[in-house]
Amino acid sequence: MRQGFTRLHLIISFLFIQQLVQAQTPTGSGANSFTMMLLAIVVLIAFFIIIRVSDNLVRIEAGKNGVDSENEGLSSFPGVADIFKKKSPLYAKGKYVALTQGHNILLEGQATGPIEAAYVNTFAVQPPNFRGMSPIPKVEVEVGDTVKAGDHLFFDKKNPDVKYVSPVSGEVIAVNRGERRSIANIVVLADKAQQYRQLPTINPDTCSREELVSFLLDTGGWTLLRQRPFDVVASATEVPDNIFISTFDTAPLAPDFNHIMAGREAAFQRGLDILGKLTRGNVWLGLDANGENPPSTVYTAAKGVQKCWFSGKHPAGNVGVQIHHIAPITTKTTVWTLGVQDVATLGALFTEQRFNTERVVALTGAELKQPKYVRTYIGANIGELLGNNLTNNHVRILSGDVLSGSKTSKTDFLNYFDDQITVVEEGDFHEMFGWLLPDLSTPSVSKALPVTLFADTVFKANTNLHGEKRAFVVTGQYEKLLPMDIYPQHLMKAILTNDYEKMEGLGIHELIEEDVALCEFACTSKQPLQEILRNGLDMVHEQG
Repeated sequence: MRQGFTRLHLIISFLFIQQLVQAQTPTGSGANSFTMMLLAIVVLIAFFIIIRVSDNLVRIEAGKNGVDSENEGLSSFPGVADIFKKKSPLYAKGKYVALTQGHNILLEGQATGPIEAAYVNTFAVQPPNFRGMSPIPKVEVEVGDTVKAGDHLFFDKKNPDVKYVSPVSGEVIAVNRGERRSIANIVVLADKAQQYRQLPTINPDTCSREELVSFLLDTGGWTLLRQRPFDVVASATEVPDNIFISTFDTAPLAPDFNHIMAGREAAFQRGLDILGKLTRGNVWLGLDANGENPPSTVYTAAKGVQKCWFSGKHPAGNVGVQIHHIAPITTKTTVWTLGVQDVATLGALFTEQRFNTERVVALTGAELKQPKYVRTYIGANIGELLGNNLTNNHVRILSGDVLSGSKTSKTDFLNYFDDQITVVEEGDFHEMFGWLLPDLSTPSVSKALPVTLFADTVFKANTNLHGEKRAFVVTGQYEKLLPMDIYPQHLMKAILTNDYEKMEGLGIHELIEEDVALCEFACTSKQPLQEILRNGLDMVHEQG
Protein backbone atom coordinates (compact mmCIF):
# COMPACT_ATOMS: atom_id res chain seq x y z
CA MET A 1 0.00 0.00 0.00
CA ARG A 2 2.81 2.41 0.95
CA GLN A 3 4.67 1.59 -2.28
CA GLY A 4 1.45 2.29 -4.17
CA PHE A 5 1.33 5.83 -2.81
CA THR A 6 4.95 6.39 -3.83
CA ARG A 7 4.38 5.14 -7.39
CA LEU A 8 1.22 7.22 -7.77
CA HIS A 9 2.96 10.43 -6.77
CA LEU A 10 5.90 9.63 -9.06
CA ILE A 11 3.59 9.05 -12.05
CA ILE A 12 1.76 12.31 -11.36
CA SER A 13 5.09 14.15 -11.20
CA PHE A 14 6.26 12.86 -14.58
CA LEU A 15 2.91 13.55 -16.28
CA PHE A 16 3.00 17.11 -15.02
CA ILE A 17 6.56 17.63 -16.30
CA GLN A 18 5.63 16.13 -19.69
CA GLN A 19 2.72 18.57 -20.08
CA LEU A 20 4.94 21.45 -19.01
CA VAL A 21 7.58 20.59 -21.59
CA GLN A 22 5.00 20.26 -24.40
CA ALA A 23 3.45 23.60 -23.50
CA GLN A 24 6.78 25.48 -23.30
CA THR A 25 8.79 23.99 -26.18
CA PRO A 26 9.15 26.47 -29.11
CA THR A 27 7.84 25.26 -32.45
CA GLY A 28 9.57 27.78 -34.69
CA SER A 29 13.10 27.70 -36.06
CA GLY A 30 14.12 30.59 -33.75
CA ALA A 31 14.56 28.38 -30.74
CA ASN A 32 18.10 28.67 -29.51
CA SER A 33 20.27 26.95 -26.96
CA PHE A 34 19.76 29.70 -24.35
CA THR A 35 16.00 29.25 -24.43
CA MET A 36 16.37 25.50 -24.21
CA MET A 37 18.71 25.88 -21.23
CA LEU A 38 16.22 28.12 -19.39
CA LEU A 39 13.46 25.65 -20.17
CA ALA A 40 15.57 22.78 -18.85
CA ILE A 41 16.21 24.70 -15.62
CA VAL A 42 12.49 25.44 -15.19
CA VAL A 43 11.60 21.81 -15.84
CA LEU A 44 14.28 20.63 -13.40
CA ILE A 45 13.10 23.00 -10.66
CA ALA A 46 9.48 22.00 -11.23
CA PHE A 47 10.46 18.33 -11.09
CA PHE A 48 12.20 18.65 -7.72
CA ILE A 49 9.38 20.76 -6.28
CA ILE A 50 6.88 18.10 -7.25
CA ILE A 51 9.08 15.34 -5.88
CA ARG A 52 9.39 17.27 -2.62
CA VAL A 53 5.63 17.72 -2.36
CA SER A 54 5.16 14.07 -3.27
CA ASP A 55 7.52 12.96 -0.49
CA ASN A 56 5.71 15.13 2.05
CA LEU A 57 2.39 13.58 1.06
CA VAL A 58 3.94 10.12 1.40
CA ARG A 59 5.21 10.95 4.90
CA ILE A 60 1.81 12.32 5.96
CA GLU A 61 0.03 9.24 4.68
CA ALA A 62 2.65 6.96 6.28
CA GLY A 63 2.20 8.75 9.59
CA LYS A 64 -1.55 8.15 9.46
CA ASN A 65 -0.84 4.44 9.02
CA GLY A 66 1.73 4.33 11.84
CA VAL A 67 4.74 3.90 9.53
CA ASP A 68 8.11 5.59 10.09
CA SER A 69 8.72 6.82 6.52
CA GLU A 70 12.27 7.94 7.24
CA ASN A 71 13.50 4.58 8.45
CA GLU A 72 11.38 2.64 5.96
CA GLY A 73 13.04 4.54 3.12
CA LEU A 74 9.77 5.75 1.57
CA SER A 75 10.69 8.37 -1.00
CA SER A 76 9.95 9.15 -4.64
CA PHE A 77 13.54 10.11 -5.34
CA PRO A 78 16.72 9.86 -3.21
CA GLY A 79 17.92 13.13 -1.74
CA VAL A 80 21.48 14.26 -1.10
CA ALA A 81 21.17 13.28 2.56
CA ASP A 82 20.04 9.80 1.51
CA ILE A 83 22.94 9.37 -0.89
CA PHE A 84 25.58 10.31 1.71
CA LYS A 85 23.74 8.86 4.70
CA LYS A 86 25.95 6.89 7.06
CA LYS A 87 25.53 3.16 6.55
CA SER A 88 24.89 0.87 9.48
CA PRO A 89 27.62 -1.55 10.64
CA LEU A 90 27.33 -5.10 9.36
CA TYR A 91 26.35 -6.38 12.81
CA ALA A 92 23.47 -3.87 13.16
CA LYS A 93 20.58 -5.86 11.79
CA GLY A 94 17.15 -4.22 11.69
CA LYS A 95 16.08 -0.70 12.54
CA TYR A 96 19.04 1.72 12.50
CA VAL A 97 19.27 5.44 13.28
CA ALA A 98 22.38 7.51 12.52
CA LEU A 99 22.44 10.72 14.57
CA THR A 100 24.45 13.68 13.29
CA GLN A 101 24.01 16.19 16.11
CA GLY A 102 25.85 15.95 19.41
CA HIS A 103 29.33 16.20 20.87
CA ASN A 104 31.63 13.84 22.75
CA ILE A 105 33.60 15.20 25.71
CA LEU A 106 36.68 13.06 26.38
CA LEU A 107 37.92 13.35 29.97
CA GLU A 108 40.70 11.83 32.03
CA GLY A 109 39.75 9.21 34.59
CA GLN A 110 37.87 6.49 32.71
CA ALA A 111 37.12 3.43 34.87
CA THR A 112 38.97 0.31 33.70
CA GLY A 113 39.91 -3.14 34.87
CA PRO A 114 38.04 -5.95 36.59
CA ILE A 115 35.13 -5.36 38.96
CA GLU A 116 36.30 -5.19 42.58
CA ALA A 117 34.31 -5.77 45.76
CA ALA A 118 33.58 -2.57 47.68
CA TYR A 119 33.57 -2.66 51.48
CA VAL A 120 30.70 -0.39 52.48
CA ASN A 121 28.93 -0.48 55.85
CA THR A 122 26.14 2.08 55.48
CA PHE A 123 23.46 2.41 52.82
CA ALA A 124 20.50 4.75 52.44
CA VAL A 125 17.30 5.20 50.50
CA GLN A 126 16.64 8.86 49.70
CA PRO A 127 13.00 9.89 49.06
CA PRO A 128 14.08 12.97 47.00
CA ASN A 129 15.46 10.56 44.38
CA PHE A 130 11.85 9.68 43.45
CA ARG A 131 10.21 12.56 41.61
CA GLY A 132 6.56 13.20 42.28
CA MET A 133 6.72 11.92 45.86
CA SER A 134 5.48 13.93 48.83
CA PRO A 135 8.40 15.56 50.69
CA ILE A 136 7.34 13.84 53.91
CA PRO A 137 6.47 10.18 53.16
CA LYS A 138 5.14 7.81 55.83
CA VAL A 139 8.15 6.12 57.46
CA GLU A 140 7.42 2.57 58.62
CA VAL A 141 10.61 1.99 60.64
CA GLU A 142 12.30 3.61 63.61
CA VAL A 143 15.92 4.05 64.59
CA GLY A 144 17.10 0.79 66.14
CA ASP A 145 14.84 -1.47 64.08
CA THR A 146 16.32 -4.47 62.31
CA VAL A 147 15.38 -4.96 58.66
CA LYS A 148 16.06 -7.46 55.90
CA ALA A 149 16.77 -6.55 52.30
CA GLY A 150 13.34 -6.02 50.76
CA ASP A 151 11.57 -4.98 53.98
CA HIS A 152 9.36 -1.88 53.76
CA LEU A 153 10.93 1.41 54.83
CA PHE A 154 8.36 4.03 53.77
CA PHE A 155 5.58 4.86 51.33
CA ASP A 156 4.15 7.95 49.69
CA LYS A 157 0.97 9.13 51.40
CA LYS A 158 -0.47 10.09 47.99
CA ASN A 159 0.29 6.64 46.59
CA PRO A 160 0.44 4.17 49.52
CA ASP A 161 0.47 1.06 47.33
CA VAL A 162 4.06 1.66 46.20
CA LYS A 163 6.39 0.34 48.91
CA TYR A 164 9.98 1.60 49.13
CA VAL A 165 12.17 -1.08 50.61
CA SER A 166 15.60 -1.52 52.16
CA PRO A 167 18.44 -2.36 49.73
CA VAL A 168 20.34 -4.29 52.42
CA SER A 169 19.74 -6.03 55.71
CA GLY A 170 20.88 -4.51 58.99
CA GLU A 171 19.99 -1.93 61.63
CA VAL A 172 18.24 1.37 60.91
CA ILE A 173 20.65 3.90 62.44
CA ALA A 174 19.22 7.22 61.21
CA VAL A 175 16.18 8.90 59.72
CA ASN A 176 17.64 12.21 58.57
CA ARG A 177 15.50 15.22 57.76
CA GLY A 178 16.05 18.09 55.35
CA GLU A 179 14.34 21.43 54.80
CA ARG A 180 10.86 21.84 56.32
CA ARG A 181 11.24 18.46 58.04
CA SER A 182 11.24 16.57 54.76
CA ILE A 183 12.81 13.10 54.89
CA ALA A 184 16.31 13.31 53.40
CA ASN A 185 17.31 9.67 53.81
CA ILE A 186 16.88 6.52 55.88
CA VAL A 187 20.25 4.97 56.75
CA VAL A 188 20.87 1.26 57.37
CA LEU A 189 24.04 -0.20 58.92
CA ALA A 190 24.48 -3.33 56.83
CA ASP A 191 25.00 -6.86 58.12
CA LYS A 192 28.18 -8.63 57.08
CA ALA A 193 26.09 -11.52 55.76
CA GLN A 194 23.03 -10.26 53.91
CA GLN A 195 19.58 -11.58 54.76
CA TYR A 196 16.60 -11.26 52.45
CA ARG A 197 12.89 -10.96 53.03
CA GLN A 198 10.98 -14.05 51.92
CA LEU A 199 8.84 -12.97 48.99
CA PRO A 200 5.33 -14.22 48.23
CA THR A 201 5.16 -16.99 45.64
CA ILE A 202 4.02 -15.98 42.17
CA ASN A 203 4.35 -17.47 38.70
CA PRO A 204 4.75 -14.56 36.25
CA ASP A 205 4.11 -16.83 33.27
CA THR A 206 0.58 -17.69 34.36
CA CYS A 207 -0.50 -14.85 36.65
CA SER A 208 -2.59 -11.89 35.47
CA ARG A 209 -1.16 -8.42 34.94
CA GLU A 210 -3.01 -7.20 38.04
CA GLU A 211 -1.40 -9.91 40.19
CA LEU A 212 2.03 -9.09 38.78
CA VAL A 213 1.57 -5.36 39.46
CA SER A 214 0.48 -6.09 43.05
CA PHE A 215 3.59 -8.25 43.56
CA LEU A 216 5.94 -5.57 42.27
CA LEU A 217 4.28 -2.85 44.36
CA ASP A 218 4.80 -4.88 47.54
CA THR A 219 8.34 -6.13 46.91
CA GLY A 220 10.02 -2.88 45.82
CA GLY A 221 10.29 -3.79 42.15
CA TRP A 222 7.89 -1.02 41.17
CA THR A 223 10.29 1.66 42.44
CA LEU A 224 12.64 0.82 39.55
CA LEU A 225 10.10 1.98 36.94
CA ARG A 226 10.19 5.60 35.79
CA GLN A 227 7.41 7.18 33.77
CA ARG A 228 7.59 9.78 31.03
CA PRO A 229 6.55 12.49 30.55
CA PHE A 230 8.06 14.12 33.67
CA ASP A 231 10.38 11.25 34.78
CA VAL A 232 8.29 10.38 37.83
CA VAL A 233 7.53 7.12 39.62
CA ALA A 234 5.40 4.97 37.32
CA SER A 235 1.66 5.03 37.95
CA ALA A 236 0.18 1.64 38.86
CA THR A 237 -3.16 2.66 37.34
CA GLU A 238 -1.74 3.30 33.85
CA VAL A 239 -0.61 0.86 31.18
CA PRO A 240 2.39 2.23 29.24
CA ASP A 241 2.32 2.40 25.46
CA ASN A 242 5.93 1.17 25.35
CA ILE A 243 8.89 0.53 27.65
CA PHE A 244 12.38 1.72 26.68
CA ILE A 245 15.84 0.65 27.85
CA SER A 246 19.09 2.14 26.58
CA THR A 247 21.89 -0.43 26.66
CA PHE A 248 24.73 2.08 26.33
CA ASP A 249 25.72 5.46 27.74
CA THR A 250 27.60 8.15 25.79
CA ALA A 251 28.02 10.64 28.67
CA PRO A 252 31.59 11.60 29.72
CA LEU A 253 33.34 8.74 31.57
CA ALA A 254 30.16 6.67 31.51
CA PRO A 255 30.45 3.00 32.55
CA ASP A 256 30.69 0.28 29.95
CA PHE A 257 27.34 -1.52 30.15
CA ASN A 258 28.78 -4.53 28.33
CA HIS A 259 31.29 -4.96 31.14
CA ILE A 260 29.07 -4.36 34.15
CA MET A 261 26.31 -6.74 33.03
CA ALA A 262 28.54 -9.76 32.47
CA GLY A 263 27.16 -12.73 34.37
CA ARG A 264 23.65 -11.31 34.82
CA GLU A 265 22.21 -12.54 31.53
CA ALA A 266 19.48 -14.70 33.09
CA ALA A 267 18.22 -11.96 35.42
CA PHE A 268 18.26 -9.41 32.59
CA GLN A 269 16.25 -11.62 30.24
CA ARG A 270 13.76 -12.44 32.99
CA GLY A 271 13.36 -8.74 33.67
CA LEU A 272 12.56 -8.15 30.00
CA ASP A 273 9.95 -10.93 30.13
CA ILE A 274 8.28 -9.27 33.11
CA LEU A 275 8.27 -5.86 31.43
CA GLY A 276 6.64 -7.39 28.37
CA LYS A 277 3.62 -8.31 30.49
CA LEU A 278 3.26 -4.75 31.80
CA THR A 279 2.93 -2.85 28.51
CA ARG A 280 0.31 -2.79 25.78
CA GLY A 281 3.05 -2.13 23.24
CA ASN A 282 6.68 -3.24 22.98
CA VAL A 283 9.79 -3.36 25.11
CA TRP A 284 12.47 -1.52 23.12
CA LEU A 285 16.23 -1.93 23.50
CA GLY A 286 18.46 0.88 22.21
CA LEU A 287 21.67 -0.80 20.98
CA ASP A 288 25.09 0.74 20.39
CA ALA A 289 26.24 0.87 16.76
CA ASN A 290 29.27 3.13 17.34
CA GLY A 291 31.93 0.47 17.83
CA GLU A 292 33.75 -1.77 15.41
CA ASN A 293 32.45 -4.81 17.30
CA PRO A 294 28.87 -5.57 18.32
CA PRO A 295 27.74 -5.03 21.93
CA SER A 296 27.38 -7.85 24.44
CA THR A 297 25.13 -10.78 23.66
CA VAL A 298 23.27 -9.88 26.87
CA TYR A 299 21.55 -7.31 24.66
CA THR A 300 21.88 -8.58 21.10
CA ALA A 301 20.51 -12.03 21.99
CA ALA A 302 17.66 -10.70 24.14
CA LYS A 303 14.29 -12.22 23.29
CA GLY A 304 10.76 -10.87 23.30
CA VAL A 305 11.86 -7.28 22.58
CA GLN A 306 12.18 -4.85 19.71
CA LYS A 307 15.68 -3.56 18.95
CA CYS A 308 16.89 -0.33 17.40
CA TRP A 309 20.53 0.50 16.69
CA PHE A 310 21.90 4.00 17.24
CA SER A 311 25.16 5.60 16.18
CA GLY A 312 26.35 9.10 16.90
CA LYS A 313 27.89 11.32 19.52
CA HIS A 314 26.50 12.11 22.94
CA PRO A 315 23.56 12.22 23.74
CA ALA A 316 22.91 9.24 21.43
CA GLY A 317 22.90 6.97 24.49
CA ASN A 318 20.16 8.91 26.28
CA VAL A 319 16.93 6.94 26.39
CA GLY A 320 14.95 10.14 25.72
CA VAL A 321 16.75 10.66 22.41
CA GLN A 322 16.09 7.04 21.47
CA ILE A 323 12.40 7.33 22.34
CA HIS A 324 12.14 10.40 20.10
CA HIS A 325 13.40 8.44 17.09
CA ILE A 326 11.33 5.32 17.76
CA ALA A 327 7.96 6.49 19.13
CA PRO A 328 7.92 10.15 20.21
CA ILE A 329 6.09 11.01 23.41
CA THR A 330 2.95 13.12 23.07
CA THR A 331 0.45 14.52 25.53
CA LYS A 332 -1.60 11.35 25.05
CA THR A 333 1.14 8.73 25.43
CA THR A 334 2.85 7.24 28.46
CA VAL A 335 6.11 5.30 28.42
CA TRP A 336 8.31 3.75 31.09
CA THR A 337 12.09 3.62 31.22
CA LEU A 338 14.67 1.60 33.17
CA GLY A 339 18.43 1.25 33.35
CA VAL A 340 20.02 -2.08 32.42
CA GLN A 341 20.92 -2.86 36.05
CA ASP A 342 17.37 -2.00 37.12
CA VAL A 343 16.10 -4.61 34.65
CA ALA A 344 18.40 -7.23 36.20
CA THR A 345 17.22 -6.29 39.71
CA LEU A 346 13.63 -6.67 38.54
CA GLY A 347 14.39 -10.06 37.01
CA ALA A 348 16.17 -11.26 40.17
CA LEU A 349 12.86 -11.02 42.03
CA PHE A 350 11.90 -14.12 40.03
CA THR A 351 15.20 -15.86 39.23
CA GLU A 352 16.57 -15.52 42.78
CA GLN A 353 13.30 -14.93 44.72
CA ARG A 354 14.83 -11.92 46.48
CA PHE A 355 15.19 -8.16 46.12
CA ASN A 356 18.83 -8.18 45.05
CA THR A 357 19.99 -4.56 44.68
CA GLU A 358 23.52 -5.49 43.67
CA ARG A 359 24.98 -2.72 41.53
CA VAL A 360 28.28 -2.18 39.71
CA VAL A 361 29.42 1.43 40.07
CA ALA A 362 32.09 3.17 37.98
CA LEU A 363 34.40 5.37 40.07
CA THR A 364 35.66 7.93 37.56
CA GLY A 365 37.52 11.22 37.28
CA ALA A 366 41.07 12.57 37.10
CA GLU A 367 41.17 13.24 40.86
CA LEU A 368 41.10 9.54 41.68
CA LYS A 369 44.28 7.56 42.19
CA GLN A 370 42.70 4.57 40.46
CA PRO A 371 39.46 4.92 38.47
CA LYS A 372 37.80 1.52 38.64
CA TYR A 373 34.60 -0.56 38.81
CA VAL A 374 33.28 -1.70 42.18
CA ARG A 375 30.43 -4.01 43.16
CA THR A 376 28.10 -2.78 45.89
CA TYR A 377 24.38 -2.19 46.52
CA ILE A 378 21.97 0.64 45.76
CA GLY A 379 22.44 3.66 48.04
CA ALA A 380 26.03 2.97 49.12
CA ASN A 381 27.87 5.59 51.18
CA ILE A 382 30.00 7.79 48.90
CA GLY A 383 32.94 8.17 51.29
CA GLU A 384 33.21 4.44 51.87
CA LEU A 385 33.04 3.73 48.15
CA LEU A 386 35.87 6.16 47.46
CA GLY A 387 37.96 5.13 50.46
CA ASN A 388 41.53 6.42 50.20
CA ASN A 389 41.30 6.73 46.44
CA LEU A 390 41.29 10.57 46.25
CA THR A 391 44.47 12.35 45.14
CA ASN A 392 43.52 15.38 47.28
CA ASN A 393 40.57 16.84 49.18
CA HIS A 394 40.05 19.90 46.97
CA VAL A 395 37.58 18.12 44.69
CA ARG A 396 33.94 18.13 43.56
CA ILE A 397 32.18 14.77 43.99
CA LEU A 398 29.22 14.02 41.75
CA SER A 399 26.70 11.21 41.88
CA GLY A 400 26.40 10.63 38.14
CA ASP A 401 28.35 12.17 35.26
CA VAL A 402 29.81 15.67 34.91
CA LEU A 403 26.96 16.91 32.73
CA SER A 404 23.86 15.82 34.64
CA GLY A 405 25.16 14.42 37.94
CA SER A 406 24.27 15.98 41.30
CA LYS A 407 26.77 17.47 43.73
CA THR A 408 27.36 15.27 46.75
CA SER A 409 29.94 14.66 49.49
CA LYS A 410 31.71 11.83 51.27
CA THR A 411 29.01 11.79 53.95
CA ASP A 412 26.21 11.37 51.40
CA PHE A 413 24.94 8.34 49.51
CA LEU A 414 24.77 7.14 45.92
CA ASN A 415 21.54 8.19 44.23
CA TYR A 416 19.03 5.38 43.69
CA PHE A 417 19.34 5.24 39.89
CA ASP A 418 23.04 6.15 39.50
CA ASP A 419 25.81 3.75 38.54
CA GLN A 420 28.65 6.29 38.34
CA ILE A 421 30.57 8.58 40.71
CA THR A 422 32.69 11.33 39.17
CA VAL A 423 35.43 13.23 41.02
CA VAL A 424 36.82 16.37 39.37
CA GLU A 425 38.95 19.32 40.41
CA GLU A 426 37.11 22.06 42.26
CA GLY A 427 37.14 25.06 39.90
CA ASP A 428 37.43 27.96 42.33
CA PHE A 429 40.59 29.46 40.86
CA HIS A 430 41.02 32.49 38.60
CA GLU A 431 42.09 32.00 34.99
CA MET A 432 44.05 34.93 33.60
CA PHE A 433 42.34 36.35 30.50
CA GLY A 434 39.79 33.54 30.75
CA TRP A 435 38.34 32.46 27.42
CA LEU A 436 40.47 34.99 25.52
CA LEU A 437 43.46 32.66 25.68
CA PRO A 438 43.33 30.05 22.88
CA ASP A 439 44.53 27.22 25.14
CA LEU A 440 44.24 23.52 24.42
CA SER A 441 43.21 22.43 27.91
CA THR A 442 39.56 23.54 27.93
CA PRO A 443 36.87 21.43 26.24
CA SER A 444 34.64 23.39 23.89
CA VAL A 445 32.23 22.94 21.01
CA SER A 446 33.13 26.29 19.47
CA LYS A 447 35.17 26.07 16.28
CA ALA A 448 36.64 29.47 17.12
CA LEU A 449 39.01 27.70 19.53
CA PRO A 450 41.92 25.63 18.15
CA VAL A 451 41.15 22.75 20.50
CA THR A 452 38.30 21.66 18.21
CA LEU A 453 40.88 20.80 15.54
CA PHE A 454 42.01 17.87 17.70
CA ALA A 455 38.96 15.65 18.07
CA ASP A 456 40.72 13.02 20.18
CA THR A 457 42.01 15.42 22.84
CA VAL A 458 41.42 14.14 26.39
CA PHE A 459 40.82 16.86 28.98
CA LYS A 460 41.17 17.20 32.73
CA ALA A 461 37.85 18.55 33.94
CA ASN A 462 37.24 21.18 36.59
CA THR A 463 34.12 23.00 37.72
CA ASN A 464 35.06 26.51 36.54
CA LEU A 465 32.15 28.14 34.72
CA HIS A 466 34.44 30.03 32.28
CA GLY A 467 32.26 33.12 32.44
CA GLU A 468 29.24 34.47 34.23
CA LYS A 469 25.53 34.38 33.52
CA ARG A 470 24.68 36.66 30.58
CA ALA A 471 21.74 37.77 28.49
CA PHE A 472 19.83 34.83 27.04
CA VAL A 473 20.69 35.36 23.37
CA VAL A 474 19.69 33.28 20.36
CA THR A 475 22.75 31.39 19.10
CA GLY A 476 21.47 28.22 17.43
CA GLN A 477 23.93 26.19 19.54
CA TYR A 478 21.37 23.91 21.13
CA GLU A 479 19.91 22.64 17.87
CA LYS A 480 23.38 21.47 16.77
CA LEU A 481 23.81 19.43 19.94
CA LEU A 482 20.36 17.93 20.56
CA PRO A 483 19.45 15.24 17.98
CA MET A 484 15.72 15.75 18.36
CA ASP A 485 13.13 17.63 16.32
CA ILE A 486 12.83 20.24 19.09
CA TYR A 487 13.85 23.89 19.42
CA PRO A 488 15.36 23.98 22.94
CA GLN A 489 16.02 27.72 23.03
CA HIS A 490 12.42 28.60 22.21
CA LEU A 491 11.24 26.02 24.74
CA MET A 492 13.40 27.48 27.51
CA LYS A 493 12.04 30.96 26.88
CA ALA A 494 8.49 29.61 26.91
CA ILE A 495 9.20 28.09 30.34
CA LEU A 496 10.67 31.34 31.65
CA THR A 497 7.52 33.19 30.54
CA ASN A 498 5.17 30.49 31.93
CA ASP A 499 3.60 29.94 28.51
CA TYR A 500 2.03 26.49 29.01
CA GLU A 501 0.65 26.23 25.48
CA LYS A 502 4.04 26.90 23.90
CA MET A 503 5.78 24.54 26.32
CA GLU A 504 3.61 21.66 25.20
CA GLY A 505 3.75 22.66 21.54
CA LEU A 506 7.55 22.84 21.64
CA GLY A 507 7.91 19.31 23.01
CA ILE A 508 8.54 19.64 26.75
CA HIS A 509 6.99 16.20 27.31
CA GLU A 510 9.88 14.54 25.48
CA LEU A 511 12.69 15.97 27.59
CA ILE A 512 14.26 15.54 31.00
CA GLU A 513 17.39 17.17 32.43
CA GLU A 514 19.98 14.81 30.95
CA ASP A 515 18.73 15.56 27.43
CA VAL A 516 19.65 19.27 27.65
CA ALA A 517 22.79 18.82 29.80
CA LEU A 518 25.10 19.05 26.77
CA CYS A 519 23.30 22.23 25.65
CA GLU A 520 23.93 23.70 29.09
CA PHE A 521 27.63 22.82 28.83
CA ALA A 522 27.92 24.70 25.52
CA CYS A 523 25.57 27.59 26.40
CA THR A 524 27.13 30.97 25.59
CA SER A 525 24.63 32.65 27.92
CA LYS A 526 25.56 30.36 30.86
CA GLN A 527 21.90 29.55 31.51
CA PRO A 528 20.98 26.76 33.98
CA LEU A 529 19.00 24.87 31.36
CA GLN A 530 18.47 21.72 33.42
CA GLU A 531 17.01 23.72 36.28
CA ILE A 532 14.81 25.71 33.91
CA LEU A 533 13.54 22.53 32.26
CA ARG A 534 12.74 20.86 35.59
CA ASN A 535 10.77 23.94 36.67
CA GLY A 536 8.81 23.75 33.43
CA LEU A 537 8.16 20.00 33.79
CA ASP A 538 6.93 20.49 37.34
CA MET A 539 4.62 23.32 36.25
CA VAL A 540 3.08 21.27 33.43
CA HIS A 541 2.78 18.21 35.68
CA GLU A 542 0.97 20.19 38.37
CA GLN A 543 -1.46 21.49 35.77
CA GLY A 544 -2.37 17.91 34.92
